[in-house]
Amino acid sequence: MVTVFINCFLLISLYASCWFAVALYKKRNDIADIAWGLGYILICGYLLFTNKPTPVVTLLYILVLVWGLRLSAHICLRNKNKKKISGTQPGEKEWGKTFYWRSYLQVFCCRAFFLIVILSPVIHAAPCPGHGMYLPGSGCVAGLWVLFSGNRDWQLAVFTRQKKIPGAIMQSGLWKYSRHPNYFGEIVMWWSIFIITVPLDNSFLFIISPAFITLLLVFVSGIPMLEKKYAGNTAFEDYKKRTSVLIPMPPRKV
Repeated sequence: MVTVFINCFLLISLYASCWFAVALYKKRNDIADIAWGLGYILICGYLLFTNKPTPVVTLLYILVLVWGLRLSAHICLRNKNKKKISGTQPGEKEWGKTFYWRSYLQVFCCRAFFLIVILSPVIHAAPCPGHGMYLPGSGCVAGLWVLFSGNRDWQLAVFTRQKKIPGAIMQSGLWKYSRHPNYFGEIVMWWSIFIITVPLDNSFLFIISPAFITLLLVFVSGIPMLEKKYAGNTAFEDYKKRTSVLIPMPPRKV
C-alpha cells in the first residue's frame, strides 16, 4: 500500500515538473489551474493499468475522470481568448527574484501534494480486493452528481453568454438556492468517494481527503476568495442576505 502511494507521488511530481517547464515557456504561472484536473486523471490511469479494478473502483475512476475533464475543460473555455487566465497564483511582479523557486514549490509541488491527499481514498482502494466495498446507493450518488454538475455548468454558460451588465450576479437556477453550488457539488463528490471506500481496512485514515477539500473550499481558496472579488457589489450584497452560502436551501425573506 505504501509503495502505491510513493509511486503515485513520484509520478505526479514528475507531472508537476513538466507543467512547470511549460509554464516557464509560456510565461504563464497560472497554467497550473488547467493541469490540476488532468493530474487526477493521470493518477487514475496509472492505477487502472497497474491494478485489476473491481466494479466499484471502476466507478471511482469514472467519477474522477468526469470531474477532472469537466474542471479542465471549464477553465479552458472560460478563459478562451483572455490575455490572462484568472487564477490564484501571484505573478512575477509579486514574487520578484524569488518567483521561479516559489512558483515551482508553492504552486506546482504544493498542488501535487494536495492532489495525492485528496485522491488518497481512491489510491487506497485501487489495489484492494474490494470485498464488501459496495455501498447501496453509491451508483445513484454518482449519477446524481454527474447530472448536478452538467446542469450547473449549462446554467452558468447560458448566463455568461447573456450577461450584458458588468458586475451582474448569477442568481437563477441552482444559484437561487446556493451562492456556490459548484463548490457544494465538489464537496459532495469527494465525501461520496470516501464513503464508498469505508468498508476497506484502515479507510478512516483517508477521511483527510473530503475534510481537506471541504476546509480548502469553504475557508481558504474557494468561497472566501470568490466572495472577496464581489466585495462592495450592491447586487451581490443583496443576494448574499437571502441566499445560503453553500448548502442549497430556500431563499430567505429579507
